[in-house]
Amino acid sequence: MSAEYYPHLINLAYVVAGILFILGLKGLTHPRTAVGGNLLGALAMLLAIVATLLKTKIIEDYTWILIGTGIGTVIGVLFATRIAMTAMPQLVALFNGFGGGASVLVAGAELVKNIRALTLDSNGAEAAATATPNVVADVAIVASGLIGAVTFWGSLVAMGKLQELKMFKKNISLPGQQVFNALLALAALALGVWLVSDPTNMTAYWGLVAVASVLGLTLVLPIGGADMPVVIALLNSYSGLAAASTGFVIDNNVLIIAGSLVGASGLILTQIMCKAMNRSLTNVLFGVLEPGGAAADADEVYAGRVKSTSADEVAMLYESAQRAVIVPGYGLAVAQAQHAVRDLMDVLESRGVEVEFAIHPVAGRMPGHMNVLLAEAEVPYEKLREMDEINSTFPQTDVTLVIGANDVVNPVARTDPSSPIAGMPILDVDKSRTVVVVKRSLSPGFAGIPNPLFAADNCLMYFGDGKQAMLDLVGALKEL
Repeated sequence: MSAEYYPHLINLAYVVAGILFILGLKGLTHPRTAVGGNLLGALAMLLAIVATLLKTKIIEDYTWILIGTGIGTVIGVLFATRIAMTAMPQLVALFNGFGGGASVLVAGAELVKNIRALTLDSNGAEAAATATPNVVADVAIVASGLIGAVTFWGSLVAMGKLQELKMFKKNISLPGQQVFNALLALAALALGVWLVSDPTNMTAYWGLVAVASVLGLTLVLPIGGADMPVVIALLNSYSGLAAASTGFVIDNNVLIIAGSLVGASGLILTQIMCKAMNRSLTNVLFGVLEPGGAAADADEVYAGRVKSTSADEVAMLYESAQRAVIVPGYGLAVAQAQHAVRDLMDVLESRGVEVEFAIHPVAGRMPGHMNVLLAEAEVPYEKLREMDEINSTFPQTDVTLVIGANDVVNPVARTDPSSPIAGMPILDVDKSRTVVVVKRSLSPGFAGIPNPLFAADNCLMYFGDGKQAMLDLVGALKEL
């Protein structure tokens, strides 16, 4: 191969990888094409890595790279095969953090390289003379360090909140939180300007990373668990922006393309989540979702009006039903009840009952969580109905079965302007002829407030583990 064509082939490989990234992202928009889209994305990443290694001819020994690749492969396989679907949101948050951390380290390594090129020594006068500061690269280093550090530490906090680790259960908010965050942001920008004006200043860079790390913690610590789906989407966007900035740092076009795609898609998803929760992005970042006032008095809301039921009674309800809707929530994920729910769907359909699934955009702990669980159980995608599509059909629904969902079916979002979830679009399950709610107890959801639906005249509470409750219900239906 002629040396003059070598750079062109590398750039061609980058173009192909970029196209594959776009096609892969498009494939992820539908469950039927998601697997293929994921494979295209993996192929694009492999092509980009190989092309980059071939581009950097200064590497003579790939031993450490192969060792790192092997270790990463083992860790990735273990995560993919052992992480439960219920822990997938935590894993996504962790991956976001890894992306941000990698950007910080790569930008720091490139800064060290630039400093060596710009610093005169006894043997490097000629090299230093030809080396000139690159303002674009310096600004990109600042962006990578700032966004990457915020993403890394913010993602770790988000993972801790999703995992319900003891130290993250409370929403920690400092007095004057917004002012403190603003001062941190200004300090980070000042350190960034200092670094751009003096590209050999490692102190400025690591000072920037330290301040940004504290900012990442203080931005996410006050945010409640109910807002975590939005936070995950936003941190995903941050990780993409950090990667794109790193692409400018190391002059890698495919990294710029991939990072931009992730950043843009994450931001779009964040806007969708905010709309679904009737929350502005500013409100999520700087507000704390807390229960308030009389709305949090569970004794007053329930006051002995909750009616308990059993599998046999619910089975008799279905015996005369023509239309049934199932609303999955995080409780379904915790109980791993998706396969039992699919069995329930099969039994009901064999009896001539029309069955559909109502999907709220923020049900679960990450966008699309319920869709993934039901797809795993091979529930036909055509039976999954989005909130806006199915809400108008609840008055014609004979039985709505809610499994582990709480805030997304709480009618106070419509009726109580003082509620912390006021104005949040919900699934109008309370308008069904009969509602059956499967929960272990009357404990509140992420918003920390009671749900008056549980005490409604048309609601029955089926207490128990989600999976076992579905198995008992299927058994009761088969005995009718």
